[in-house]
Amino acid sequence: MTDHEPLFTAHEHALDEPCPECQHPLEMRFGKHGPFLGCTQYPSCTYIRPLQQHDGHIVKELDMPCPQCQSHLVLRQGRFGMFVGCSSWPDCDFITSPDKKAEETTLQCPQCQTGHLMERQSRYGKTFFACDNYPKCKFALNSKPLKGCCEKCGFALLAEKKTAGGVKSQCADRRCGFIQPE
Repeated sequence: MTDHEPLFTAHEHALDEPCPECQHPLEMRFGKHGPFLGCTQYPSCTYIRPLQQHDGHIVKELDMPCPQCQSHLVLRQGRFGMFVGCSSWPDCDFITSPDKKAEETTLQCPQCQTGHLMERQSRYGKTFFACDNYPKCKFALNSKPLKGCCEKCGFALLAEKKTAGGVKSQCADRRCGFIQPE
């Protein structure tokens, strides 16, 4: 090999699969988000396809009925990780996390007075507590709720506040934020 020979030729990574838009071969390409399939006729054909599917495709069927419609539940891979969903989607929109069930507290929602607070997880994995009447009631709390009433404003819920001096009780109303004396 001389110094002027290329290390590989163009389209060395070409596959036998044709491009659905122009019927030329697809090839493995590498971008900032990892490998993907792209048309060999780029830039005249801009077809690309990711190698990893994050579209909610079914990974495994489960032997459990859906609590909403009694169809089978399935384990799916989505863009934010694994989740359990109904096999009748989009007719039934039931989904839950495969790791653990949301824990319902016995504490009543201070905003709507009809729902209860449930432990939930954001799409980034952070735990928070929200009313189970969502979307009618949008009350949410980023710290653990505690039973009690604020001494300053009378709000019907306290929240756990972790400080250098230990765990304290704080008013769950964001406008108040009063820390209860011990």
